Amino acid sequence: MSLVKTDVIVLGAGIVGISAALHLQARGRDVVVVDRLGVAAGETSYGNTGIVQSEAIFPYVFPRNPRDIARAALNRDPRAHIHYAALPAIAPWLWRYFLASAPRTRLAGAMAMRPLVARSVVEHEALAAPAGAGVLLGKTGWIKAFRTERGRQAALTEVDELKPYGVTAEILDRARLLALEPHLSDVAAGGVYFSAPSTTPDPGALVRAYAELFAARGGRLLVGEARSLEQTGAGWSIAAGEARIEASQAVIALGPWSPDVLAALGYRIPLGVKRGYHMHFGAEGNATLSHPVLDAEYGYVLTPMARGIRMTTGAEFARRDDPPSSAHFDRLEPFARAFFPLAERRDAQLWMGSRPCLPDMLPVIGAAARHKGLWFDFGHQHLGLTLGPVSGLLLAQMMTGEAPFTDPAPYRAERFG
Repeated sequence: MSLVKTDVIVLGAGIVGISAALHLQARGRDVVVVDRLGVAAGETSYGNTGIVQSEAIFPYVFPRNPRDIARAALNRDPRAHIHYAALPAIAPWLWRYFLASAPRTRLAGAMAMRPLVARSVVEHEALAAPAGAGVLLGKTGWIKAFRTERGRQAALTEVDELKPYGVTAEILDRARLLALEPHLSDVAAGGVYFSAPSTTPDPGALVRAYAELFAARGGRLLVGEARSLEQTGAGWSIAAGEARIEASQAVIALGPWSPDVLAALGYRIPLGVKRGYHMHFGAEGNATLSHPVLDAEYGYVLTPMARGIRMTTGAEFARRDDPPSSAHFDRLEPFARAFFPLAERRDAQLWMGSRPCLPDMLPVIGAAARHKGLWFDFGHQHLGLTLGPVSGLLLAQMMTGEAPFTDPAPYRAERFG
């Protein structure tokens, strides 16, 4: 077995791992990315709504109203779906999620999230330009559409809540909504337009472009099993094919698979998952969609993508490795078809991914407490695409001794004890 020496091993070739590798590389570090598939964006980073959500200050929280909790528990809230067989296994995490969704904790989460999302678009642009991926990153913004008066009031409340954080939005009546998206059906009564976020018609291609930039600058992406990571006298070592990679530092950026490595090292960080599904569709007749549109009352998003119109579901609560189920998607598809004239399905089967979530919906970014040279960068919940480049920047600043652009304390793994 050949020996390859490098400065940093990054585990995981999703948007988070590739972004961290690029930022470390820009600071003079030789980096090897190790991934079990050996390709960028082969798993979780492939499937999302394609939005870089610079407005996403407040975390997605567990419902607090008893009526809303009851609806969710009975699978009557279309924005989420529970696998009851998984409840015994996921109940402890759900309880921690509920506790972390208290108003005071939610506000603290918003304060911690603000500096990350505020730089999310500019950090994507800083990678997309040299990667030649500018065409994959547009400035279209996105729309949260509502059907009912209750939905309108919730939208107005959200806009007011975001104003102190510098987030601007346009309230859309029915006429203005149709001016932006003329093919939405009559069930769409109005909406909120967030114009600042960027969007991509192909998230997988965007991450692959970043990975190609990493390779063009001398980086290596190798096939390897993350669970073979070992601490050595000089740092860290991992098997990658016929080679053994050695480095003084290692980064765990494995998204929902991070616990597979953490547990062997003695870390019990409460990482759960919210699973999501997507499918691409054609559009009937001459119907077009120009922006990602969230159907606020039903929780799915329709996004114009290179392959067609992608419909992405909300959260499915299950164990990470449970078999995929079409139940949530099948329930929502009729509502989506009544919302926009979707035509044929274009994928042979539903795509499923697992969003890695900590109870407080903040990522873990920083040094491991008990292992020298080990670093964490995972748990980006629904915002992996949004936060990948900016969290990579923060991590690289800490790893190289550079002054971080924001206080990294809220993202420390030690906040969970």
